[in-house]
Amino acid sequence: MTQTPFEQLVFQLTDRYGAPEAGSIARIVLEDEFGAKHVNSWQISDENAQKRFDFITQALVAGQPVQYVLGMADFFGLKYKVTPAVLIPRQETEELVDWILKWLKKEKMPQPQLLDIGLGSGCIGITVKYKQRDVQLTGMEKSPEALAIAVENAQLLLGPDQVDFRLNDILTLEPSGEKWHVIVSNPPYIPRTEAAIMPEHVLAHEPELALFVEDPDALLFYRVIADFAQIHLHEGGALFFECNEFNASEVVGMLQEKGFSEVELRNDISDADRMVMARKG
Repeated sequence: MTQTPFEQLVFQLTDRYGAPEAGSIARIVLEDEFGAKHVNSWQISDENAQKRFDFITQALVAGQPVQYVLGMADFFGLKYKVTPAVLIPRQETEELVDWILKWLKKEKMPQPQLLDIGLGSGCIGITVKYKQRDVQLTGMEKSPEALAIAVENAQLLLGPDQVDFRLNDILTLEPSGEKWHVIVSNPPYIPRTEAAIMPEHVLAHEPELALFVEDPDALLFYRVIADFAQIHLHEGGALFFECNEFNASEVVGMLQEKGFSEVELRNDISDADRMVMARKG
């Protein structure tokens, strides 16, 4: 009996990913790229679709992440454009966004000002503003290529002129008179020494600039951003971080030492220490 395209793709990917993940990837491809409504029985309709299917299959078999192959990633129910210039948005980060949204709802502040440091695809800040449209969103990104992706995602999801995205390196940025109610960052936090235990497809395809911090100071970005937040947060404002589960407790200690209050560490869906919130004053 002839295999359907779904069965073919699962078969091709199972050696690399295992059957459950291969099935999830195949479903994403057929639904998002080809608009298949019943993936198990869907059939290729023409030569162009066959060429596209073969190209995608080859790229996936070679280990390229499906999000880069398709040029898009799902995040918080939204579609984000992604390229190898930005990290692939992850489910754990959705929990950080949810925490920020609930904090804003609790605080009930009008037109809250939010700064997203290290935009990448822009998924954190853009999603917060998409869900709460009165948020005044500013973003900073060191990589020109990543900044261009974030700007495009903001235009696609929010419309023109809805954000203030800037090309800045937080490590060299001079203080200014600007202030925000929320500062959030998912900075580089993986020490080079942990590269050996990371998945091959992450090391091979995702941007090193967004992944790694130099080993001597694994908390470099957290310290710099915490110092920046002490100057640029409104009194009572909140700083949110996504963290490496292996040094999240050190981030908590650093924030407490710097005088932040209500410092809270939360676990992600995998029960790993992942998110920290701290209040100024």
